[in-house]
This record gives sequence, C-alpha cells and structure tokens, in this order.
Amino acid sequence: MADWGYNMKSLKAQHHKLSDTHEQIEILEHGANHADAYKLVPFQQKLEESNLFPLQPTQMEVFQINVGKMCNQVCKHCHVDAGPDRKEIMTRETMQQCLDVLAANSSFTTVDLTGGAPELNPDFRWFVEEIKKLNKHIIVRCNLTIILANKKFHDLPDFFKKHNIEVVSSLPFYSKDRTDRQRGDGVFEDSIKALQMLNAVGYGLEGSELKLNLVYNPAGAFLPPSQESLEKNLKQR
Repeated sequence: MADWGYNMKSLKAQHHKLSDTHEQIEILEHGANHADAYKLVPFQQKLEESNLFPLQPTQMEVFQINVGKMCNQVCKHCHVDAGPDRKEIMTRETMQQCLDVLAANSSFTTVDLTGGAPELNPDFRWFVEEIKKLNKHIIVRCNLTIILANKKFHDLPDFFKKHNIEVVSSLPFYSKDRTDRQRGDGVFEDSIKALQMLNAVGYGLEGSELKLNLVYNPAGAFLPPSQESLEKNLKQR
C-alpha cells in the first residue's frame, strides 16, 4: 500500500492551536486585529460588503453533509484537519435526522456528501441508498485513493454508477511531484489508477451522463490557472 500521508498527523493529534474550534472562530471574527489572523478580513465585514449581514439563506437547493473526519490520508490543505487518527463519524441516528429534513423540504434537490473520506463511514452506502429513495441528486466528494485503499472499496465506481452519483474528485495538479507534495507519497499514481477505474464504468467519457469533476487545489497563496488550460494539460498527460 502506498504511503498516503500516514506518517503525518492531523493538527488535532499534534495539539496545534489551529485545531481548536474556538481559535478558528476567534480568527474569523477578529480578522487582521487578531495576532494569528494571517491578514484575514473579518467574516462579518465580508457579509456586510455583500449585503448579507446578518447571515440568512437566500435559497436552499444543496444540502451538504459532512459524515465524518476519518480519512485514509492527511493533506496539508485540508480545512477540516481529516486523517486516519480522526475517529469522529456521523451516526446512523444523525443521518436519519438529515433524511427527515430532506423529506420535509422539497427545495433541497441535491445532497453533497463530504468528509474526511465519506466512504469510510460504515453507514455511507446505506445513507446513499436512502437519499436516492427521496429522489435527490447526490454529489460525493471522493479523494480517489480511497477506491484503492482496501478491496472492500474497489467496487465504489460501480456503486457510484448504480446510483448515478456525481463524483467530485481531488487532484491537486497534473504532475506527480506537486500532487504528492500536497497529499502524500504515492497519491498521484493511485489517483490516476482510480480515475481509470471510474473511466472503465463510464465516468469522464464524452457523451456519458455520469459526471466526474476534478478539483484543483493551489499549493500556495495564488489563484489557479484557467479551467480551459488545466483541462488541456490534464488530457495531455
């Protein structure tokens, strides 16, 4: 098995102050006035600039659910500090509460499942099947390497196809060096293998109704290149 950042620890395991929810809220609320704010603009200020303060929903179409922080890899840019040492997962009881909300609100047309690696939640497949019974479109944010992490995940492409799931996959860059630096040794190679497995069942093919989106993660404080140039470079490799 490739080393997918298992030698790294989550911020929580390192007892880093940024893993503390109170510290995160402090930075968001006080922005540049806070000693460790990294020149962030306060959240309230951005809301006021957008005429959305106090924060209220403009419309509800997508119901995003984080089903747990457990993940098979540790990534430097992960905003939820997920990893193998994070054991927090959503229970089936809480999932049922989410299903009740979805059943009672027809405005939600899409359910966006994320994590950690959402597939590591033991009730992931049950949850997907129950959501589909409510006739909702499902997005799964897949880190790709989970498909190869264990034999029990090798059939995930077929499971995704069966339920017509839109797959949003993380692939920081189209080169091995930059991807592995951000996500861990061996991630790029296994991500490509996983993409080929998704291709084999129809994802990412011209004319296919199975949606596959690749997410670019900048490796520093800069904006990504245009989608067109990224797509061209990915297809050439």
